[in-house]
Amino acid sequence: MSRSLKLKPFWRKNKSPRRDKETKTTIKNSLLKSTNHESNYKLESTLDGRSISLLILAVVTLFFTSCVSTKKFETTQEESKQNAFNFDKCKEEYNSIVVQNKDLSRNIIDLENALANEKNKYNLLEQQYEYFKSTNTNLLDRLSDLAVVNKTGAESIKKSMEAMNEQNKYIKDLTYSMRQKDSLNLVLVMNLKRSLADIDDEDINIEVKKGVVYISLSDKLLFKSGNYELNQKAEEVLAKIAKVLNDHKALDILVEGHTDNVPISTACMSDNWDLSVKRATTVVRHLQTKHNIDPARMTAGGRSEYISKTTNETVEGKSINRRTEIIILPKLDEFFELLEPPTN
Repeated sequence: MSRSLKLKPFWRKNKSPRRDKETKTTIKNSLLKSTNHESNYKLESTLDGRSISLLILAVVTLFFTSCVSTKKFETTQEESKQNAFNFDKCKEEYNSIVVQNKDLSRNIIDLENALANEKNKYNLLEQQYEYFKSTNTNLLDRLSDLAVVNKTGAESIKKSMEAMNEQNKYIKDLTYSMRQKDSLNLVLVMNLKRSLADIDDEDINIEVKKGVVYISLSDKLLFKSGNYELNQKAEEVLAKIAKVLNDHKALDILVEGHTDNVPISTACMSDNWDLSVKRATTVVRHLQTKHNIDPARMTAGGRSEYISKTTNETVEGKSINRRTEIIILPKLDEFFELLEPPTN
């Protein structure tokens, strides 16, 4: 028969119960220490991993924040430059508008003064017209009372009264036409002054004399001394004048050359007559070829030294007398037709 072997725990071999209990306690404590050590190791490892993750996250966040801040700074800087540019542009436009406003204010004052003068003229003519009308009425009343006047005499008087009425109508029409012409002259002067506002006042003068517009240009603005060829500045000035002239095609143009009394004699020019005429024809030819102004509207003439504006005894006076005048006129045939009284 086989015998079964019974194994006993090794700690029970030859040991007392008390000894066994102490041994169990020792083993238990060892196991607890081992478990605590392993837990602490796992906790420390976990904490180290979290710290590294947080550090990486912080670095990435700082990097992107820095990029965004730099981009935002650059964008803000560009916006600031644009705003500064816009401000300067607005300031420049504002200053330009202020200058234009001053010019317009002066033009308004000139127009108001001119309008007041025209109203005074109109009122005076109205009074004259009412006087003539009253006189005609009285005469007609007296005619009806003159029973002794024969038929032939009555017819003669009637024709005279009709002729007077025609004269009154002519006066009214002439007055209206003159007012229209004066208004047109004011518009011309205003447009020319606005167009030539950037030119020195000493070199150009625009005015209305005897019902027509005069543009007086100094010789240094158009020509070299003693020469009749246009300089570079002349093109700019004549282009601005031509634009206004082309806007009013119903008006004629007379160009006159004027000199001082200093004699001149060259291979091309015998005297100041030649110089003044050649300067006038040069301007007319330029307006025709470069700015398409109808040559039938223009007349060129030379006045030499004999229509001076001031004395030729001083340097300043001679400078003033050396000039080219562009005179803007109504159509002469229409103007003379308007001046002719009606015929019976």
